Amino acid sequence: MIIPKRFLALGDSFTIGTGTTPDRSFPAVLTQLWTERGLKVVLENPAVNGYTTDDLIRDELPLVASFGPTLITVLIGANDVVRGDSGDRYRRQLRSIHERIRSDAPDARVVALPQPDWSSSPAGSGFGDGSVIARAIQRFNAIAREEAERAGGSWIDLFPLMREQARKRMIAPDGLHPSAEAYAEWARALATTALASSP
Repeated sequence: MIIPKRFLALGDSFTIGTGTTPDRSFPAVLTQLWTERGLKVVLENPAVNGYTTDDLIRDELPLVASFGPTLITVLIGANDVVRGDSGDRYRRQLRSIHERIRSDAPDARVVALPQPDWSSSPAGSGFGDGSVIARAIQRFNAIAREEAERAGGSWIDLFPLMREQARKRMIAPDGLHPSAEAYAEWARALATTALASSP
């Protein structure tokens, strides 16, 4: 009997697939790709559009203990940038998130992912100076990597792919989020690496 892998996808709009439908989010497509390869995967995706690290801690982290995941992805921070949070606060929040994950699911593989550079999207200008936002995104992504690796997790750097997608204008009709095909490319990039050394 094959024991299914239990995949918990924590995050915000980029994880729930805002700009398309939840079944075309990267966790859903990733699960489908693994299923097609003969793996059994149970997906739980509690991500919500607009969520910050505060929201993730309050509403999503309790699922770590109750769901019992063997694989967890963490992609959070865009709305912390929008809110104007400092890098120091973001680091403290991520440290708390990873400590809770390690406490509640010590054997799970944890994979942290970058947020895309949404500053260059057509709707990105509505959030302020694009160059300032772009620097904040890169700073937050660096912190996300440092905190994931500090906690013993993995960092899969999709940022070069995300930048290429932005250059190609692979953007949803809302002018801000990735298109369905962009999310699918994330899933294909993760299909091998995210599971490579999972429990």
